[in-house]
Amino acid sequence: MAAPTKCQHLRRLVLLCALLGTMWEAGASQIRYSVPEETEKGYTVGNISKDLGLEPWELAERGVRIVSRGRTQFFSLNPRSGSLVTADRIDREELCAQSPRCLVNFKVLIEVRVKFYGIEIEVTDINDNTPKFEAEDLEVKINEIAVPGARYPLPEAVDPDVGVNSLQSYQLSPSHHFSLDVQTGDDGTISPELVLEHALDREEQAAHHLVLTASDGGDPRRSSTVRIHVTVLDTNDNAPVFVQPIYRVEVLENVPPGTQLLTVTASDPDEGANGKVAYKFRKVNEKQSLLFQLNEKTGEISTSKSLDYEECSFYEMEIQAEDGGGLKGRTKVLIRVEDVNDNRPEVTITSLFSPVREDAPQGTVIVLFNAHDRDSGKNGQVVCSIQENLSFKLENLEEDYYRLSTARVLDREKASEYNITVTATDRGTPPLSTEIHITLQVTDINDNPPAFSQASYSVYLPENNPKGTSIFSVTAHDPDSNENSRIIYTLAEDTIQGSPLSSYVSINSDTGVLYSLRSFDYEQFHDLQMQVRASDSGNPPLSSNVSLRLFVLDQNDNIPEILYPAFPTDSSTGMELAPRSAEPGYLVTKVVAVDRDSGQNAWLSYRLLKASEPGLFSVGLHTGEVRTARALLDRDALKQSLVVAVQDHGQPPLSATVTLTVAVADSIPDILAGLGSLEIAEDPEASDLTLYLVVAVAVVSCIFLAFVIMLLALRLQRWHSSRLLQATSGGLAGVPTTNFVGVNGVQAFLQTYSQEVALTSDSRKSHVIFPQPNYADTLISQQSCEKNEPSCVSVDSKFPVEDTPLVPQAPPNTDWRFSQAQRPGTSGSQNGDDTGTWPNNQFDTEMLQAMILASASEAADGSSTLGGGAGTMGLSARYGPQFTLQHVPDYRQNVYIPGSNATLTNAAGKRDGKAPAGGNGNKKKSGKKEKK
Repeated sequence: MAAPTKCQHLRRLVLLCALLGTMWEAGASQIRYSVPEETEKGYTVGNISKDLGLEPWELAERGVRIVSRGRTQFFSLNPRSGSLVTADRIDREELCAQSPRCLVNFKVLIEVRVKFYGIEIEVTDINDNTPKFEAEDLEVKINEIAVPGARYPLPEAVDPDVGVNSLQSYQLSPSHHFSLDVQTGDDGTISPELVLEHALDREEQAAHHLVLTASDGGDPRRSSTVRIHVTVLDTNDNAPVFVQPIYRVEVLENVPPGTQLLTVTASDPDEGANGKVAYKFRKVNEKQSLLFQLNEKTGEISTSKSLDYEECSFYEMEIQAEDGGGLKGRTKVLIRVEDVNDNRPEVTITSLFSPVREDAPQGTVIVLFNAHDRDSGKNGQVVCSIQENLSFKLENLEEDYYRLSTARVLDREKASEYNITVTATDRGTPPLSTEIHITLQVTDINDNPPAFSQASYSVYLPENNPKGTSIFSVTAHDPDSNENSRIIYTLAEDTIQGSPLSSYVSINSDTGVLYSLRSFDYEQFHDLQMQVRASDSGNPPLSSNVSLRLFVLDQNDNIPEILYPAFPTDSSTGMELAPRSAEPGYLVTKVVAVDRDSGQNAWLSYRLLKASEPGLFSVGLHTGEVRTARALLDRDALKQSLVVAVQDHGQPPLSATVTLTVAVADSIPDILAGLGSLEIAEDPEASDLTLYLVVAVAVVSCIFLAFVIMLLALRLQRWHSSRLLQATSGGLAGVPTTNFVGVNGVQAFLQTYSQEVALTSDSRKSHVIFPQPNYADTLISQQSCEKNEPSCVSVDSKFPVEDTPLVPQAPPNTDWRFSQAQRPGTSGSQNGDDTGTWPNNQFDTEMLQAMILASASEAADGSSTLGGGAGTMGLSARYGPQFTLQHVPDYRQNVYIPGSNATLTNAAGKRDGKAPAGGNGNKKKSGKKEKK
């Protein structure tokens, strides 16, 4: 028996535990608090974190929030303390009027759990309102025939508080004729009545003044008073009586203001003023007095403002009818407001999870919201829906709470933003609906690499661009957003002509604009090949490449370069030779030029820009060949200067010029005679050099002048001594002249032209000769002179007189002229060791003439060195301003060119306008005598 009994106890214990658990769970879902009204903001109602089984710091982490339907939020959560606090001042009378209990219900949502907890807070009353009469003064009219014990209703005071804080008692000021009696109604309300204790006598006292005090039971006690003025009237023994003790009426809440609701009627059998009834509100609160109005004469009750079922659905008031004699009657009016579907559903978003990642899984909650309607019945039933959208779905959680979640995986590149419209519709007639628009932002992830608009790019850039020139702009597009779409442009590393690509071009990493780091030259390279990489800033970054080819366009930036004739390095002027016997079209030389540009920028044309004698020469337009345009005449100057311009066909065209000096002569003596007259075309850029040369020549001339004076003195002394020696010895003519006197300056100068000058020690009576370059450097012996050769003169010979020719003249020999193959330029060859070139500037020409004349003079005097004797008096005026060629004999006739019968005298004759001697061997007489 013991075992079955024990099992029964265990079963009962298990059932009891299960029952207690169920009760505890039910109680756990509903949490109750109480708070007194009129508390300050932030007043702690209760520790909700403890009641929810959470720590205070978990409130924010788990997304705990208050969800309520009301428009005003009275409570809030303190995340620091985990307490439920008041969000604003709470007025119990405003919130619940005179209801015995004032309860505020709302829900607490834990977002992580998606679970709701019900909260019920009771707002307790405090004595914050004073009983208040409708008027501060009251007039009561009583007939003097009123019998003691007659009762007269007095106005009631209104106290919005409840319980002990509400109206509790009335007190009347002491009076001999009146007392106060308080009546208690079925609903617990008390009504004061004035009781006549002794008969009145109007003639004895026509008016009485009383004070009625209304007090509540709060702590501290509050009270208010009304002054009662009692007027004693004549006899009026019938009071007004209403037809109905209670009037009831039902009205729709949407009736317009001014609508008549009902009419109350009271009758008084008295006649005259005592039978005339006036209607007044006897017991009505402030809100009711604003909503309804009463016609004092007819008793019609109408609305003065719009009614609202949601604010108040039932009104109760008392109407008083008073006749002219002061007798009163009263009745009750009950007005019930019926609901109409005049409120649209209200949607309150409790949680919005936006933005959402585009890779969020299907079923991710986007929005939690509440939909309710303030109407009642079917008018308050709400159904929610969304427009047909395959990406989202709407679910009803419980009661009027809904959840909006994703129905599939989102793609931000297709839609970065969703505008979702939620429609809440009630079931009223006609139905009313409300729409809310939810904007959902989709967060991007880096799932798209940058893409260029083209597979490759070709860029064309003119050469000679400035450094830093913007060449081109590449643009890549990344459909992602923010950092995932921020593109960084770089250039792939490469080497061009041994230099890194980064030294040629650079790219703006943000804009993709390509810049040049140097000025490109088409002549160095024509194009650049590079790879541009576009990388986004995502994690991990994605990138793509594109090929870009830069083509350099040629510009006309190179002037034509003249290859021939080339300018000598010693600042001399080149000379071309044209025989006077040349026919028209004779090729004198050819100007050769090139242009480093390409295309039409390198097409060259030649033209004669300037000529000392126009019409004598012509230049080929495309060949650059300089030819004679007509036959050469004797009157044509020996020196012809031509300025040839070479111009390309670029835009704008560039050009270069070259100055040609053409010597027009049939023989070398003609050229030698005219060398002194050749002048160099001054270069404006060589002005400084010319200044230095002039100063140097002036200094040298001064030194040379002093040296000449010394030589003159020594020469005179030597001449005097030689005269004495001739008188005593007289036989020096037989001494052979076997030694050369080397003239370093003349020899070094003439060797540049592959010629040599050899002088005998007795050069005074010998000739200056120009042997062939391949001849031995020997001197004609005395024995050869005895053979009466024209190149030798006996030592015993005296200075000739004017009529006596010194050297027999032979017919001109043209063997000395250069052949066509020996001419410089493209028309002939310049190579050959046995051919020399003519002096190429004026200074060299004059120097040659001076040295030749000085050598001839010293040879005649028997001196052994050039310039060591007095014969240097024969130098030109350039080297001695006080001496001229007129002071010395003209020895140019003694200078001849081997292989030719021509002498320098012939060239001088041409220059001076004299006809040279004929080819019959006649000698030209010297027109000068030696002066010592």
